[in-house]
Amino acid sequence: MTTGHVFIATSVDGFIARPDGAIDWLMAAGASGEDHGYDAFMAEMDGIFMGRETFETALGFNPWPYAKPLIVLSTALAGSHIPGALADRVKLVRCIDEALKVAARLGWRQAYVDGGATIQSFLRAGRISDMIVTRIPILLSQGRPLFGPVERDVSLRHVETRDFPSGLVQSRYEVAH
Repeated sequence: MTTGHVFIATSVDGFIARPDGAIDWLMAAGASGEDHGYDAFMAEMDGIFMGRETFETALGFNPWPYAKPLIVLSTALAGSHIPGALADRVKLVRCIDEALKVAARLGWRQAYVDGGATIQSFLRAGRISDMIVTRIPILLSQGRPLFGPVERDVSLRHVETRDFPSGLVQSRYEVAH
């Protein structure tokens, strides 16, 4: 069974993007050159589950930032939305169940789950094992929240918290199931 793992940054007030989806503030925070553990985290992952909006944002990055294969969850995208250079690395699916079946066929044990709505969906489905949440020292006051409404409480166990000279604070939590 494939387990889902989160590595994401938020503003101190809990937003992952501006209301229009812009992440310019996040890019500025990463300019310190500090190692925040992303490469080590990704080395443990077999692939990435990503939402449509995050995928569309990533398509604007040059060069393409992901060495791992992606499964993009979308009810709106069609195969024609995948650039030819990525066709062999990106699969489109419509729901979490389909994504997990494809991941199992590919032999994935651990997958990075990226994108606010996708993380929320995987949490609701009980498919997130742990989360690394890095708080960037900025208040956006509005935007797209990392977490949304849930039908029931989601219990977390704090594993560790690290701080960095740049002011970033990173906490790791295990999700109790």
